[in-house]
Amino acid sequence: MQPLDADDLLQELTGELDNFEDIATYLLPQPGELPTLNGIDIYGGTLALRGVVGGDHITYVDFKQRFDLQARIRQATTEGRLDIVENLQRCQRRAGIALMDVSGHRMTDALLAAMLHQAFLLGAIYELDRFGQITKRLFENLNTRFYQSSGAHKFVSLIYGEISEDARFRFLSAGQPFPAVFSHQHDRFMEVSPLLCVSFPPVGMLPSLHVIDRHTTTSLLGFKDRYEMNEWLLMGAGDILLLHTDGLVEHCRGHESYFPARLEQVLRQVKHQRAADIFKAVREDLLTFNAPVDDISIIVVKRTS
Repeated sequence: MQPLDADDLLQELTGELDNFEDIATYLLPQPGELPTLNGIDIYGGTLALRGVVGGDHITYVDFKQRFDLQARIRQATTEGRLDIVENLQRCQRRAGIALMDVSGHRMTDALLAAMLHQAFLLGAIYELDRFGQITKRLFENLNTRFYQSSGAHKFVSLIYGEISEDARFRFLSAGQPFPAVFSHQHDRFMEVSPLLCVSFPPVGMLPSLHVIDRHTTTSLLGFKDRYEMNEWLLMGAGDILLLHTDGLVEHCRGHESYFPARLEQVLRQVKHQRAADIFKAVREDLLTFNAPVDDISIIVVKRTS
């Protein structure tokens, strides 16, 4: 077998990268996957630094679209599992949002995001079958699994939250920036009490202490304590919750930061628009402000009533 020359090798590597990009692109959220909730408008996207994929990733979980909740409710009712029935019924009125940021922004960093994407969605099926809802237990297991498999230099910042039709957002944060809340009435970002801002190390950095397989895992830096949930409320119609990765926080032009002052100005101008239009206005403005140096993801969650 003849060894490949430089041109053939370059062509083969380019083909492999193209194939990888096609696979990773398939995991990007499609328009039909956007959650639909009464009184809540959601839209988001990622500005990948290189190509169409990178280290950032968004996964939406509209429970009534992704899963056959009615079949699960019938089965749980037949089995007399009324607590499961109640949890599944609540899932009909809420949706999950997972925002991930892998350490690094190369195309191949999307592999780790894709692994977490698939593991999360598979785990969600088991969670619904066992508990009727997604619980913190899933993320404890994902955290330890990624600690054992992703390597010491790779980890994933993650925020997972569920927005309900009464505009409550319940979420856990693992190394991600906290969401920003823009008040329609006050025309500015609102301060959130530190008591409502609990965060943990990124997924895969430290294994979880409170999992059943804890004694099979060693960690020179110790273990992560139990995840805790934060619960915020969008108070009035028109209020906007912005989920974002640290690429937005770090976006700057010389010594001038884009977030929060410039972003706040943009939101004042477009706060009356739909979530999709708000996202597009912010995307265009931050690109006008300066070229990004990192992947930037933004998800707009707007209370409409």
